[in-house]
Amino acid sequence: MIVETLAPRALEDGAALPGPLLTELTALYASNREFHQLGGDFPDPDDIRPDQVAAALARELAAPSSEVLLARSEGRLVAVAVTLAHHPDPADPDPWLGLLMVHGDEWRAGHGRRLAGHVEDRFRAAGRTGLKLAVLESNPRALTFWTALGYQEIARRPDRAHGHPCTVLRKPLQLS
Repeated sequence: MIVETLAPRALEDGAALPGPLLTELTALYASNREFHQLGGDFPDPDDIRPDQVAAALARELAAPSSEVLLARSEGRLVAVAVTLAHHPDPADPDPWLGLLMVHGDEWRAGHGRRLAGHVEDRFRAAGRTGLKLAVLESNPRALTFWTALGYQEIARRPDRAHGHPCTVLRKPLQLS
């Protein structure tokens, strides 16, 4: 798996993503209908359009310490992750994994596990001691995935975007 960072400048000042990349990202997002139906980020999970995906990514990259990571396997975009090195709450010392989405055609091929490991390794190398994420309580499959990777529940609270009930998970990042 090859992981590349989508440069924040890629969407600044109304700049457009390159057409082929936006097409790939839109296909990846559209392949996750159930997730989008639960989250409510797109008005119609059956009709996710390129302009909506570009706007969603621009919102993600608006945070000063955010990154969008693109994972490819055999040249094909198979997953995307959004990280936040510093939470908006200054009392929260941990980075956050805001999104990890695997293309629906690639589920259960190990891409999500590998991309999560890549994110963990990057933050571990930066000296961070833990990584947090939130899972919608209405998404038990995601909760099973994350707990299998060693994440443990530390809180329950509404998500910041829509107020949906979430389980907050944390994984310690010890140096190997």
